Amino acid sequence: MTSTVASTSDLWKKIQDIRVGMLTTIGSDNTLLSRPMTSQNVDKEGLLWFFTSDQATVAENIEHQPAVNVSFAAPGDSLYVSVSGRAEVIKDRAVIREMWNPMVGAWFPGGPEDPHVALLKVKVSGAEYWDSDKSKMMQLVAMAKAVATGKPPTNIGEHKKINL
Repeated sequence: MTSTVASTSDLWKKIQDIRVGMLTTIGSDNTLLSRPMTSQNVDKEGLLWFFTSDQATVAENIEHQPAVNVSFAAPGDSLYVSVSGRAEVIKDRAVIREMWNPMVGAWFPGGPEDPHVALLKVKVSGAEYWDSDKSKMMQLVAMAKAVATGKPPTNIGEHKKINL
């Protein structure tokens, strides 16, 4: 795999259909904590949006340390994405109403006016992805060849970095 720089539009296309990402924050004791979060929106300004409660540990973690990572995976498509950035807890009711959907109501039965509903806004600063367009069989053949030759597999996909 060759590492080159890709465009942000490449990144958005890769993650737009992956609904759940693992959001990693830094706890008050400086431990890394990850939890699944359903992505609500990926916008062209380099922002990822997630619903949360302002009373959740994730909100507390972000207040303590806004640096976050969100990893997305679609193993069936051999696609893996790691996004880094800075998060902020947003309580803007107009934005909450705009992004609201019935599935969010499962977590917030009081609707968009629930006093604890909030959004996490992640301003993406960089990302990296690994994506293979090769079939599983071709990937296995390349790996078997690598084991036999002692050389890392080549031409099994792309690995790109994005700096914003």
